Amino acid sequence: MNPYLARIIALLGKDDPVASLAAMPQRLEELLPRLEPDRSYAPGKWTAREILCHLADTELAMGFRFRQTLAQDNHTVQPFDQDAWAARYGGLPIRLAFETFKALRAWNLALLRGLSEEDLERSYYHPEREEWESLRLLVRFWAGHDLNHLGQLEVIASQSAQG
Repeated sequence: MNPYLARIIALLGKDDPVASLAAMPQRLEELLPRLEPDRSYAPGKWTAREILCHLADTELAMGFRFRQTLAQDNHTVQPFDQDAWAARYGGLPIRLAFETFKALRAWNLALLRGLSEEDLERSYYHPEREEWESLRLLVRFWAGHDLNHLGQLEVIASQSAQG
């Protein structure tokens, strides 16, 4: 398994990935009042605004990836350059990013909760990693990805509280 994929999935541990995905909007909602949009969690890293915009974009991309894999046999996913997408986040409202994420997450969870075990075993080819990956693995990655960025936002919120 790709080292990045393994690191992100490890953040989930033994937790239920669907429960973790479902909890994320509320966790973000609680952090929002304490986030300064242009504060970063570390020098040279993404700001709260960029992270929330990235989460919204990722929700869109993962939902599409999921649907394509369900609809097409032997699907090859289209990778995306997250930094190129992030280059245009500067003026976007943080609240809009959150609301977009929240709506897309609800839509994606509705799909996910209706899938069979057989559906979750469907796989796609990821050309950057040169690996076939199952939708089950994608769900675990998706939940770990949330936790990775949630940790960054928690650091930003704590920095904002300290002044």
